[in-house]
Amino acid sequence: MISGKDVSAGPEQGQFAGILSEELGIAKRQALAAASLLAEGATVPFIARYRKERTGGLDEVQILAVRDGLARLEALEKRREAILKSLKEEGVLTEALEARVRGAETLAMLEDIYLPFRPKRRTRGSMARDKGLEPLAETLLRQEPGDPEASAARFIDASLGVADVEEALSGARDILAERFSEDAEARAGIRELFARHAAMRSEVVKGQEQAGAKYAEYFDRTEPLARAPSHRILAVLRGAEEGILRVRIRPDEEEAVRRLLHRFVRGSGGSSAQVALAVRDGYKRLLAPSLESETRAAAKDRADMEAIAVFSKNLRHLLLAPPLGGRRMLALDPGFRTGCKLVCLDAQGALLHHETIFPLPPQSRTSEAAGRLRELASKHGIEAVAVGNGTGGREAHRFCRDTFGASGPAVFLVNESGASVYSASEAGREEFPDQDVTVRGAVSIGRRLMDPLAELVKIDPKSIGVGQYQHDVSQTALEQALDDVVVSCVNSVGVEVNTASARLLRAVSGLTGKTARSIVAHRDGNGPFRSRSGFLEVPGLGPKTFEQCAGFLRIRGAENPLDETAIHPESYSVVEGMARSQGCSVADLVADPKRRAGIDPAGFVSEAAGLPTVLDILDALGKAGRDPRDGLESFAFPEEVKEITDLKPGMVLPGIVTNVTAFGAFVDVGVHHDGLVHVSQLADRYVADPGEVVHVTQRVRVTVLEVDLDRKRISLSMKKPAGGD
Repeated sequence: MISGKDVSAGPEQGQFAGILSEELGIAKRQALAAASLLAEGATVPFIARYRKERTGGLDEVQILAVRDGLARLEALEKRREAILKSLKEEGVLTEALEARVRGAETLAMLEDIYLPFRPKRRTRGSMARDKGLEPLAETLLRQEPGDPEASAARFIDASLGVADVEEALSGARDILAERFSEDAEARAGIRELFARHAAMRSEVVKGQEQAGAKYAEYFDRTEPLARAPSHRILAVLRGAEEGILRVRIRPDEEEAVRRLLHRFVRGSGGSSAQVALAVRDGYKRLLAPSLESETRAAAKDRADMEAIAVFSKNLRHLLLAPPLGGRRMLALDPGFRTGCKLVCLDAQGALLHHETIFPLPPQSRTSEAAGRLRELASKHGIEAVAVGNGTGGREAHRFCRDTFGASGPAVFLVNESGASVYSASEAGREEFPDQDVTVRGAVSIGRRLMDPLAELVKIDPKSIGVGQYQHDVSQTALEQALDDVVVSCVNSVGVEVNTASARLLRAVSGLTGKTARSIVAHRDGNGPFRSRSGFLEVPGLGPKTFEQCAGFLRIRGAENPLDETAIHPESYSVVEGMARSQGCSVADLVADPKRRAGIDPAGFVSEAAGLPTVLDILDALGKAGRDPRDGLESFAFPEEVKEITDLKPGMVLPGIVTNVTAFGAFVDVGVHHDGLVHVSQLADRYVADPGEVVHVTQRVRVTVLEVDLDRKRISLSMKKPAGGD
């Protein structure tokens, strides 16, 4: 275990750590330690779990924030150096300008400073300069007493394209308008006005009313951008992208111009009047469009981050859904016309048998299908039945329950979102190269009941269907966030190395796709691993990778009982010392909570293992071989409710949350169409974030408020019914 001493770092890393400590509300030492560990190649789960002494106990969220903050600051620094290089090459870099560039704290500030020097396409201002009108612009800007027209008359030159006084003044104003729009302080002030007070106005593009009917609520809508929720921002911007809506994001124009006039205009007549005209033109023609684009992009980024956060939270709950565990499984992928694809799996998820049965209309060979089901269950010792919840799922679930009765294996309805994606994926083809997509889909449904996490990691998270506007947000940011969730979930649960697929193993701290495949190949060629030390025999898995992955890989029935725990091999000596203090073996310590209760944690604190590590060790000893996820409970929809037409306002029903969004939660009540519990109906109190009240896979009770049969929409409530408890 590495000690908690401060690590050394270069001046740039130290500077970044100082900035991040202020932003994140953590000590500079913590930020610096996390940054150094990340630079050494440590993963976020490893740092959070096994390097608490070095980071002062930073959790995964804080370490991710440090990682992302470092990336942002490094990008800012890279841009700063590029700008300095450009200014130097142009011969305009002065000490004062360099100081301003080096002092810029944000990318926006940096770009504002560089804007006047940035190479530009030909503009009205540059054309006016080519006509020799810059001295006139400087004269007007001084706003001294005198007649601006008289000053302009001296610049009339037909050969340069300045035919009269008005053309001279107009060109000078173009130069000033451009200068005002590029003034860093002016841009910063108006940028703040946009951020705080801009309104987002959307209106329908003429002739698009029918094609854009789904955007009807945005055909004529105005709201403060700062208070607009992410889902409305993304919906409006999508409508604009599709050519249905015209969107404008601006603050009050007169307030913006007033601020600029106050900055640049010192009088009311003469040259000041010309400067005021340039201010208004510069704002409307240059500054407002520029900051509107910038504000729109910032609003999109904010909406993206909020939507990605919702998606990430939903995915986490789905991945950590309770597993049934290793059971001999019969799984059914329901279908009407083509029948139900049936597979039998052993307790490790290996395919034993597959066929198609026809218990549902239109063929309805129910008696034959029931007999076959009982025969296969007996032959393969089936302990549980998984039925996909897609088309025909309710009917197939009822058929299986009726077939086996109360004394048979438990029957579960399983969310099959993404199973078809897995069936046609590279992962599906690798696992079952000789089976068609229907068999692979049924296998995925059965394995998903055994262990949702192990099966869902094989599917692109974006295909699972628990997001909001997932195709509208930044795909790079979305993929990074979802990958972080998958890695976090896999490592928080731990992975049984002797049964895990390569797809699951590659999400383990420190492992890549290549090393994960090497582990599987070594396991297949040499038999199951007996100890964690055996990982070092895997080609390509060296000491550094071992350090990162060993604590997250489990070996059920290992020679050393600690290999079944979350205790890292580097701390085994601590556990051995604990066992000696109790006069017992390590195995006895694992098995006997009374012996563990007699251990004083402070007595085992050392430079190698601080108190956080010792406490984690004691906690892990009590959980050896246990899955940290909740146990799975059976669930069934009421028999009398099968179709949307069976729903009536006032009905109180059980349901399962299938998706959570910024505006509410979708709940499956067993009628093939999820109902919506609007955020205002989630509780008997104000709810700002639906995620505070519900999560994906949660069992809830809902009241039917309204059923729209034409649009297949169901409105639900989770508020207590009037007169309820």
